[in-house]
Amino acid sequence: MEKIVIASKNRGKIKEIKAMFADSGLMALSLDDFPNVPEIDEDGNSFYENALKKAKVTADVTGEAVIADDSGLEVEALNGAPGIYSARYAGAGAGDKENIARLLRELRDVPAEKRGASFRCVLVLYRQDKPHEIFEGRWKGVIAESPSGAEGFGYDPVFYVPERGMTAAQLSPEEKNRISHRAQAFSKLKKRLDEIMRNQSGRSAAR
Repeated sequence: MEKIVIASKNRGKIKEIKAMFADSGLMALSLDDFPNVPEIDEDGNSFYENALKKAKVTADVTGEAVIADDSGLEVEALNGAPGIYSARYAGAGAGDKENIARLLRELRDVPAEKRGASFRCVLVLYRQDKPHEIFEGRWKGVIAESPSGAEGFGYDPVFYVPERGMTAAQLSPEEKNRISHRAQAFSKLKKRLDEIMRNQSGRSAAR
């Protein structure tokens, strides 16, 4: 396995993932490199179902090993919302600003001690000749009362990280890529990919 396809067109997500793969020895591609992959309707009932669907469709079209993640924000005071609807919380076609605005409206009268939240990532590695594998990460924080910071994407400007004293959007990309939900899931994935590549090298040397 020399290539891996990131089943996403989200530029912010692709940038983060490619940075995480920089030292892996793998060529990381994205759906931008495969315009023949159809638009995938994320109609699953869980992060896992959405990630698996994206991975399978992409692998079937490209013939390559694929990673797909579905991730989102789960807010305790909203019973886990927006969850799998995080990217379209303010409606179909909504952008980050609209989604954040709706979230802050929903939490307008909620006190700080009840604004706990988590970013959650479920990542699927899909290879057509092997069983698919799942890796997860969770990043706990608090929803701020107003946006701060210009880094990251999505809900990062209102996701306050208590142990850093700032929002995810105020962290450097390098820091975020060490501690985020996606970083946690990808750390587990990279260990597994290292194992796969060592096994492949061992088999090649034995021939």
